[in-house]
Amino acid sequence: MATEKAYKLVALQEGVSNSQAKSMIDRGLVYVGNKKVMIARGELDAKTVFKIQKIEKIKPIFENDDLIVVDKPAFVNSDEIERQFKGAQLLHRLDRETSGVLMLVKNEEFREKAIGEFKHDRVYKEYIAWVEGIISEPVDIDKPILTQKKNNRAYSNVSGKGKPARTEVFPDIVSARKTKVKCIIHHGRTHQIRTHLRYIDHPIIGDEQYGGRRAKRVMLHAHKVRLFDMEFVAPEPSTFVHFE
Repeated sequence: MATEKAYKLVALQEGVSNSQAKSMIDRGLVYVGNKKVMIARGELDAKTVFKIQKIEKIKPIFENDDLIVVDKPAFVNSDEIERQFKGAQLLHRLDRETSGVLMLVKNEEFREKAIGEFKHDRVYKEYIAWVEGIISEPVDIDKPILTQKKNNRAYSNVSGKGKPARTEVFPDIVSARKTKVKCIIHHGRTHQIRTHLRYIDHPIIGDEQYGGRRAKRVMLHAHKVRLFDMEFVAPEPSTFVHFE
């Protein structure tokens, strides 16, 4: 059986460069059947046929002289979005596979004021997630989080040595050993919701880094943010609505 590296086969099939094909695999967009291709340099049968998941477009939510707010699609890094808006700077970040409300600022004066709101926990941040198992009652997780970097990748744990972090979890829909929840976060540490949900043994579906089962994406969406007197909403993705 003739074999070839996965990224080279994807490049041939899709008519893209090797580096573009490798990027598609690294983002988690390439499948064989229902299995995600995990290793770009892995050897596969030369006749392998791939399915490529398309990235949704960035949807604008709001813009004024101080601020640009977009609905970030999954599989796009926050930094890539910043590069698309010349002169704007990220006010916060979302993980690559997390979708939803992302804010960029246009001037330093507004940025300083907004960062002050984040620091004093005066920004309302509401997420939607599908998690493993059944959550039938609200849960308030008030546990400090310590974040470390290994091989340029952040990893967080609940730890007494960490920084304060609180996540309120409210069940919405229970369906076949999984629960759709609303999460309201305070402080906003790296991977806070992912870490806290893993801590209570209800990891987010698709979040393999924190114990969730494999899925097409990490099932976490930044649904609503309130900053000063403004409220921004990113509608639930169709994958969340129909994830039964």
